[in-house]
Amino acid sequence: MTGWTEFALAFLAFFLAHALPVRPPVKARLVAGLGPRGFTLAYSLLSLALLAWLIVAAGRAPVLPLWSWAPWQTYVSLAVLPLACLLVTLSLGRPNPFSFGGLHNERFDPARPGLIRWTRHPLLLALALWAAAHLPPNGELAHVLLFGAFAGFALLGMRLIDRRKRRQMGAAWSDTLRHMRDGTTTAPADPTASRALDLALRIAAAALLYILLLRLHPQLFGVSPLQ
Repeated sequence: MTGWTEFALAFLAFFLAHALPVRPPVKARLVAGLGPRGFTLAYSLLSLALLAWLIVAAGRAPVLPLWSWAPWQTYVSLAVLPLACLLVTLSLGRPNPFSFGGLHNERFDPARPGLIRWTRHPLLLALALWAAAHLPPNGELAHVLLFGAFAGFALLGMRLIDRRKRRQMGAAWSDTLRHMRDGTTTAPADPTASRALDLALRIAAAALLYILLLRLHPQLFGVSPLQ
């Protein structure tokens, strides 16, 4: 298998795995067979395995430089990635009826939307930032295609999910957005100390995630971002 053939197959497998299982008829059958948690676990493991294959395949593809490397390009990645990590830790496990990744969406309070006030899709925004930040220091064709496709996938995904959620939520879509703009509360206020502690823990988790990514980058991808 040539480098470009493997790269193309990995690309196709990755995007089919993210397009077919989430289609309502297919997802309904998979959830019925695996259960909600089983589906989430299987889907997550499959996504990680295909992502790893795609990254490895990009490294095996022929090197066709599009621009030269310069030290400032690495600093772009190092500066942007903390924001991507923060978006992930601030959004995971929190209610978000507008996108994926939220838990207990029935508890979402439009008057206290938190991060959702600025972006309905924080995880997709984190993916777009991660991909865009990796473009400057990776100026060969395979990696430009890889990270460019991820950035485009994330941005397009925001529009597709908006359309799907608007259809699923009906009038609740516009009502929730209006309450979010007006600050009309629907739930009792959280204790200030509890909210502050939760925020501090999530910021600490973002810092830890960033450090782990820097430390593990050479082992996972064969390149140190600090050199």
